[in-house]
Amino acid sequence: MADPVEVLEFWLHEIGPEGWYAGGEAIDTVCRDRFLDLWQAAHDGGLEHWVDGTVGTLAYLIVTDQFPRNIHRGSALAFATDARSLAAAKKAVAEGWDMNAPEPERQFFYMPFEHSEDPADQVLAVEYLTERLSSDPDMALHARAHQEVITRFGRFPTRNAALGRISSPEEQVYLDEGGYAAVVSRLKSHAPGA
Repeated sequence: MADPVEVLEFWLHEIGPEGWYAGGEAIDTVCRDRFLDLWQAAHDGGLEHWVDGTVGTLAYLIVTDQFPRNIHRGSALAFATDARSLAAAKKAVAEGWDMNAPEPERQFFYMPFEHSEDPADQVLAVEYLTERLSSDPDMALHARAHQEVITRFGRFPTRNAALGRISSPEEQVYLDEGGYAAVVSRLKSHAPGA
């Protein structure tokens, strides 16, 4: 089974920034083939000992927050370790471990807040991605977009099908009119200098 260093080498260097949010079957397949067992161990509580400092926690957050969105894309399992990753992220921020990580990988300490459907976590995501991450202003914009969706709907409608939730008429209009991508586009068009 992989260790934290192997996880970080894979995610930060093999996949790298160009692949982190690109998605696609190729990245999903390599994540599944190499790290499904590790994700399952985290799901079952077997990697909690990794949450003890910057390096181990960063790897844990990638395993519990990023990998499942690739390994289990379109399934409820994509979100099955979100509570674990959020708890680890909250501990990391409280301990200051996030600030020991260089940019851009520091962002992964804040993704669990951005992926939460709790409005209070969304406030923190915007704060952290605005104030603690200066290298990529788009990260703050995406945090505001996530927050806007939660403020409007109280949940992420894009997850409804995977989670077996019925979309409200308003959510269906949102999904039909471009969903999250439309929110990001609107925010970009209203950004200073746009």
